Amino acid sequence: MSMKRSKNVPYRFYLSAEEMPKVWYNLRADMKEQPDPMLNPATLQPVTADDLAPVFCEELVKQELDSKTRYFEIPAAIQEFYRIYRPSPLIRAYNLEKALDTPAKIYYKFEGNNTSGSHKLNSAVAQVYYAKEQGLAGLTTETGAGQWGTALAEACAYFKLPLTVYMVKCSYEQKPFRRSVMHTFGAEVIPSPSTTTQAGRAILEKDPETGGSLGCAISEAVEKAVTTPGYRYVLGSVLNQVLLHQSIIGLEAKKAMEILDEYPDLIIGCAGGGSNLGGLIAPFMQDKLLGKASPRIIAVEPASCPSFTRGRYVYDFCDTGKITPLARMYTLGCQFVPSPNHAGGLRYHGMSPILSKLYHDGYMEAVAVEQTKVFEAAVFFAKHETILPAPESAHAIRTAIDEALKCKEAGEAKTILFGLTGTGYFDMTAYEAYLNGTMTDYIPTDEDLEKAFAQLPELSRV
Repeated sequence: MSMKRSKNVPYRFYLSAEEMPKVWYNLRADMKEQPDPMLNPATLQPVTADDLAPVFCEELVKQELDSKTRYFEIPAAIQEFYRIYRPSPLIRAYNLEKALDTPAKIYYKFEGNNTSGSHKLNSAVAQVYYAKEQGLAGLTTETGAGQWGTALAEACAYFKLPLTVYMVKCSYEQKPFRRSVMHTFGAEVIPSPSTTTQAGRAILEKDPETGGSLGCAISEAVEKAVTTPGYRYVLGSVLNQVLLHQSIIGLEAKKAMEILDEYPDLIIGCAGGGSNLGGLIAPFMQDKLLGKASPRIIAVEPASCPSFTRGRYVYDFCDTGKITPLARMYTLGCQFVPSPNHAGGLRYHGMSPILSKLYHDGYMEAVAVEQTKVFEAAVFFAKHETILPAPESAHAIRTAIDEALKCKEAGEAKTILFGLTGTGYFDMTAYEAYLNGTMTDYIPTDEDLEKAFAQLPELSRV
């Protein structure tokens, strides 16, 4: 099948500064049914602003609880910071299309053009800005693969706020240069679980050899924040406020596609906690909710941590130490610890309550893929598109390739959009494992999952 390049669609398309979005879009404002509220673990009543105030800064609490305001104006200082690295390009994958010999048109939104190498900076700068405006003394957070920790370290250096990062131990050991970047920007980085918090010590006492998890790291970061005067905790995924900030991705992508007279039939994103996926799909999901269009939306998660495809839609703690509010989401149980494989940041036990609700109500699909197949796709993509993708991003690439090949078999010229969340330059240990044949696929058994399900909160046990 011969391929022709459209004369009016460049390889890379950038919005102008004037076309950049000036607002964030709140997807909840158009949802027919709202996600269930987070619950105070002590009272099991919906959380209030007073409940969240000791943990998050004030403006972020307002954003977290607001389900009615459709658009939030992006403050001028954040818009100024965005201009350092945004708009990010919408790229037509001509070379990938040719290599696959597919009639499908493949676009991807590339979020790796900043030092963090990922989309995480979009929310990091917003959260640090609001913390600085409130006059806070410092921040704490967790990070899995390190992109969020790096992004937050960048933003904290820019706004001159101290930062403590609890990094999942297996990633801390696999990615020494990622923590070096955080150190360069002035952040303190601690492998989690650690002996610096009560939660960390309890986890280590139970399993001294654990590689850690995002749930463990969240417990430590929250504890550190609430026990340090003038500090607050910030999170890089899952929360409503984070999906709000990340809507800049989808708003830019949709605007660019409109200028190019395109609209995606399929939208594909990797899913760990949901920030990238939620941001990418936001304005397209709005069209779907309002009956304006009906694109297929596919979440791609690792088979080693299959929250959507094998989890339960129940209330669960957001952290392993059980000190955070309960959220109704697709979860594997807050005690679930995924294998220390190379799925990068896609190791969280649960999924964004917004995305969980949309998935539960049938507005989107989900698939789980093994990591060897993910890296096969990553290498294939790199050779043809010249960008070395992060392992997280490669989950979306895997499914985009699979869908493009289905188009080839069916002779359908569909338009595919996927999110390339970042670059894989700090993931060379993983790439080397794949290339030398030592990478393995670990998929939890039903028995493994049942052990974690058995420790769900009492109100959620089936």
